[in-house]
Amino acid sequence: MSEISGSSPRERSLSDAPDAIAAIAARAEIRRIHLLAWRDLDDGDAGGSEVHASTVAAHWAEAGLEITMRTSAAPSFPARSTRDGYAVVRRGGRYDVFPRAILSELAGRHGPRDGLVEIWNGVPFLSPLWARGPRVTWIHHVHEDMWPMVLPAPLARIGQLMERRVAPPFYRRTPIVTLSESSKDHIVNRMNLPADNIHVVSPGIANTFVPGVRALTPSVLAVGRLMPPKAFPRLIAAMARVRLAVPAATLTIVGEGPERATLETVIADADAHSWCTLAGRVSDTELLKLYQQAWVVASASTAEGWGMSITEAAACATPAVATRIPGHRDAIVDARTGYLIDTDDDMDRALVQLLNDHDLRARFGQAALEQSHAYSWARTARRTLEVLAGTRRKPGAVSQEAGTP
Repeated sequence: MSEISGSSPRERSLSDAPDAIAAIAARAEIRRIHLLAWRDLDDGDAGGSEVHASTVAAHWAEAGLEITMRTSAAPSFPARSTRDGYAVVRRGGRYDVFPRAILSELAGRHGPRDGLVEIWNGVPFLSPLWARGPRVTWIHHVHEDMWPMVLPAPLARIGQLMERRVAPPFYRRTPIVTLSESSKDHIVNRMNLPADNIHVVSPGIANTFVPGVRALTPSVLAVGRLMPPKAFPRLIAAMARVRLAVPAATLTIVGEGPERATLETVIADADAHSWCTLAGRVSDTELLKLYQQAWVVASASTAEGWGMSITEAAACATPAVATRIPGHRDAIVDARTGYLIDTDDDMDRALVQLLNDHDLRARFGQAALEQSHAYSWARTARRTLEVLAGTRRKPGAVSQEAGTP
């Protein structure tokens, strides 16, 4: 995310700094951390999970820690490189990255480590079975109904069985980090993992996101990978209905992914080319401008660990309309910073109300902006490290701050 001059109240008010992170690591005798991730930030399908991992890794590296992130190969990118002060190793495909990463760790090919972070993004690396020493697992959300949306039926059933039945028993003594209280509840209920081992550490917002100049005409923005779970066809259909009440309203969808051709067909069938734009991947500067110009940011997603586009928009004083799912329920304060919706009728009403009511929109936008000041990537990096550092000490010694936003 690009830098601009100055800083927001969110960043200026923080006591978090690299030396605070370094102090936590020093007390726990953690200097070298390996992260195991499915995808790298440079992957064409990278999303919020990759942004979260890379940003935390960058803050840890800034504090002087030696960070190595092991991911699958990214087309057109080298097998080894350095990003923001930490090492990136890209080897293996979408599926064999898991056994290859495990074998590499067991063989010590990435060098010694004092701590291990496993990012469980649908498929686990099963670190409790082979890793020794300080260890933590990040689970952003339960994939559950996402499996049949992205995989053939036999593979989807295997994924669901692995996520809900086979793997969780091995993680019952593993510290888990997730992004929201609602995601924690979902993990406890669906994966049957003990609540006491799950620590909530919300993601941050870069200080690049600040209020700007609003568009003159009503505009709705949606940001995310073009994947079935994001349910963009539902949002396009909703906007077609919204335009009956707000004829000048437009929709811009930012992101790339395998569903682009499907969405192009949906737009053509709805004769929506004049008001619906697939912007693709945009620069950080352009994304900021789109957040600032939008009257509302919207999401029809079926599964999220948080809702980074919602809180990034909030930092630009842009309210949100989003599905009432785990993650979104924490990113939005319903009827204060935006609306949580359950049905298509709810979505239509919420969008029309916000687009037509300037005072309501301004009030929600201001509340969203104020709420956004609570979120910082520096704080996220520190509290996430506290959970890992806590595995060096007796159970229950993790700072209580790790469980708050």
